[in-house]
Amino acid sequence: MIYTITLNPSIDYIFKVEHFEEGALNHIFDEEALPGGKGLNVSRIMKALGTTATNLGFLGGFTGDFIEQKLAEHQIPHDFVKIEHPTRINLKMKANTETELNGLGPTINSQEVAQFMQKIAQIKMGDVVILSGSIPKSLSDDFYNELVTMIKNQGASFVVDTSGEKLWPLLSKEPLLVKPNQHELGLLFNTKIESIEEIVDHGKALLDKGAQHVIVSLGGEGSIYIGKTGVYRAQAINGSLVNSVGAGDSMVAGFVETLLKTNDPLEAYKIAVACGTATAFTQDLATMEQINEQLPNVSISQL
Repeated sequence: MIYTITLNPSIDYIFKVEHFEEGALNHIFDEEALPGGKGLNVSRIMKALGTTATNLGFLGGFTGDFIEQKLAEHQIPHDFVKIEHPTRINLKMKANTETELNGLGPTINSQEVAQFMQKIAQIKMGDVVILSGSIPKSLSDDFYNELVTMIKNQGASFVVDTSGEKLWPLLSKEPLLVKPNQHELGLLFNTKIESIEEIVDHGKALLDKGAQHVIVSLGGEGSIYIGKTGVYRAQAINGSLVNSVGAGDSMVAGFVETLLKTNDPLEAYKIAVACGTATAFTQDLATMEQINEQLPNVSISQL
């Protein structure tokens, strides 16, 4: 089985304002509420690709009910722990510039954590677990490390989509995939990375420390895949950027889903690029039709 873990999901309330004026009454002319959270995004793209992933994490209040309803509409299974505090709401305003206000997230008590750990204990050998997104402030910064230790001890594989110091202790446990962007890769090594050569060198360092596959996002310049079979670069595909956050989650979903099906890292990278691009060009996550439209545009070359 495949599991995605979203510890701090949200409702993403996206709204548009013609001309935003600070301190004045502004009128919204378009709005949409979507289930938010990196793990939820991953599972939704996997569903579009034909693979089912079960969502784990914490949900509470009417906001949690909304997310459950949306997952049911997409026919995506979940086994969330119901918590006392409501799931957060993130605000995303699109005006002359784009502004985001992200909620703090709920307080999760020890009993709720214990219930969650009981679900993690049911993960078995051969399962794959994708951990992504932020950790609620009421949980320890070491919480991902605790989860990965349990997951590995139970014989399962894991993918981690996080950055900074939280990633270091996880590398020795051999994550299936890590996916920093260029800026995050530099922060990880406490340096500023500017050239492709530096990206490749530092990506290879992540392999040496235990990562099995590395994808580095370059924003509008495409991405780079670094693995044991070689280093490859995908050029950016022309289009209007709409959804940068969901694009990264879509890449993770496309790579892992295809790798598990084919055991072909280059094919997995190609599908990942198509998934990420298709989502980047739409307000919500990409459909299979949109992913297929982008596949002929994917251009990958070996470095």
